[in-house]
Amino acid sequence: MLPVAALALLGALAGSVLPPTSSRRGPLVALVTAAAFGAIAAARGVRPELLVLLPFVALLVAVAGIDLEHRIIPNRLVLRAALFGLAANALVRPDQLPELALAGGLAFLSLLTAALAYPAGMGMGDVKLAGVMGLYLGPSVAVALLVAFLAGSLFGVAKIAREGPAARKSAIPFGPFLALGGLIAALVGPDVVHSYGDHLWA
Repeated sequence: MLPVAALALLGALAGSVLPPTSSRRGPLVALVTAAAFGAIAAARGVRPELLVLLPFVALLVAVAGIDLEHRIIPNRLVLRAALFGLAANALVRPDQLPELALAGGLAFLSLLTAALAYPAGMGMGDVKLAGVMGLYLGPSVAVALLVAFLAGSLFGVAKIAREGPAARKSAIPFGPFLALGGLIAALVGPDVVHSYGDHLWA
């Protein structure tokens, strides 16, 4: 496993490079990122794939914080992540590029359909982020989207139960739920996909 000190340093660097939600929350972003790095390294092992996954995790943490505070997912972050994902995967996982690109396209189209059906509930930033997530996660992006929709739905139901019908008019950023789904998929997504595939064809 990567040393704890190295993970903390990586998290701090990611928190300084990616724009934090605010100067007050910058240390929290770095701490959460470092913890996520450690979890990913422990779950997936030290392998070249981490060169792709760790920056992806840093992106998710930053995006969640920004969307919570500012209700926006910056295009420049998503674009940089897409370009880095393509370049890093071409270096680390070149044989998987077609599959990763297909997953990104399908994830983008899935959320685009949801955004067109219910524009008030989802923005184009969410749609673009989903496409980028597919570039990093491949088929595991299906796990990420499932977790995101389930978590978002449960949060919405709880909010309505607490605040009443008026809660339906308040906007809920979807980026943090996508980030949660992306983190879970990065941790256990391949295992879930393989398990489901084995069960399907058994």
